[in-house]
Amino acid sequence: MLELLFVIGFFVMLLATGVSLLGILAAIVVATVVMFIGGLFALTIKLLPWLLLAIAVVWVVRAIKAPKVPSYQRNNRFRY
Repeated sequence: MLELLFVIGFFVMLLATGVSLLGILAAIVVATVVMFIGGLFALTIKLLPWLLLAIAVVWVVRAIKAPKVPSYQRNNRFRY
């Protein structure tokens, strides 16, 4: 809701300063893209500790549950 009020206020202020309608629409598109990229960056920073924790858990589980391959099944049959 607050974002919608920001966009409406942005539109009204540009209209009040004498910017053309095409300029206002271009400014709104650019502002939307910039805010979208900024939001994705903020979300990535916010979730970074959880992503690192998930990577650490997967690494530990793979280290613990590593398959034990017997020596006769290893891929060294071409060594003499």
